[in-house]
Amino acid sequence: MHPAPSVILFTTLSGLGFGLLAFLGLGMPGSTGWVAFAFFAIAYGLAVGGLLASTFHLGHPERALKAFTQWRSSWLSREAWVSVAALLVMGLYGAGRVFLGAHWAPLGLLGAALSLATVLTTSMIYTQLKTVPRWNTALTPILFLTFSLAGGALLAGQIDIARVLLAVAAAAQLAWWVRGDGAFEKSGTTLASATGLGPIGTPRAFEPPHTGPNYLTREMIFVVGRAHAKLLRLVAAILAFAAPLVLLSLPFSHGLAALAVLGHLAGVFVSRWLFFAEAEHVVGLYYGKR
Repeated sequence: MHPAPSVILFTTLSGLGFGLLAFLGLGMPGSTGWVAFAFFAIAYGLAVGGLLASTFHLGHPERALKAFTQWRSSWLSREAWVSVAALLVMGLYGAGRVFLGAHWAPLGLLGAALSLATVLTTSMIYTQLKTVPRWNTALTPILFLTFSLAGGALLAGQIDIARVLLAVAAAAQLAWWVRGDGAFEKSGTTLASATGLGPIGTPRAFEPPHTGPNYLTREMIFVVGRAHAKLLRLVAAILAFAAPLVLLSLPFSHGLAALAVLGHLAGVFVSRWLFFAEAEHVVGLYYGKR
């Protein structure tokens, strides 16, 4: 799949933002006043910024509000509703923390649940696609949720929890890569099954369906070299998990904590680029890209 910058920003920033909102809803950290305002501002900046970035991938961004109308069948529509609910609930909870010094725990728990539900609905947009075997697995929502929680713990300054969640996210990422590398073959999808011509022989494409690029070739087909992908996986693992874990094991300082957050953010960007770049859509079979 084409790794569009807009969807990479969307999945990365919104995941971190809602992860931080989840921890704030759980009272971690339990600050009030201007300190709480700073935490909520960062969380909302990331969450809302990521959601806005997603609209730039639409052919008609002005029609984004129509996404709210298909909640019965569309995970994108469900994500829109749940994200708005999370932001409204956490906004009310945050106002109590900032202006009244009040911790409304039930409201915070509801906001935390809605924040994580938003990340889940985002992941389901990709998980549901049987046409992309690498995504069509229960490991995809696990990957999104563990990344969100690990990044949220880092941003919330929950060092001990962050160490555990970073290790869990690293394991989820490794499992997702290992499973994904053989997903297309295990799906059993071939040019023969796609065309229905298998019973009469082994079909092959005589010529490409189009003489030039089109929407399908631009959006659904992207080829990344295996050696290049392996190098980027290593970079992602070091930046997103190994470096933050090492930095968090050293005596605490705000500078090291900031480096851990920045390193994790950079690593997640690389991981998300690979998430899209390595995903093979079955339509590529018609263009000889498999």
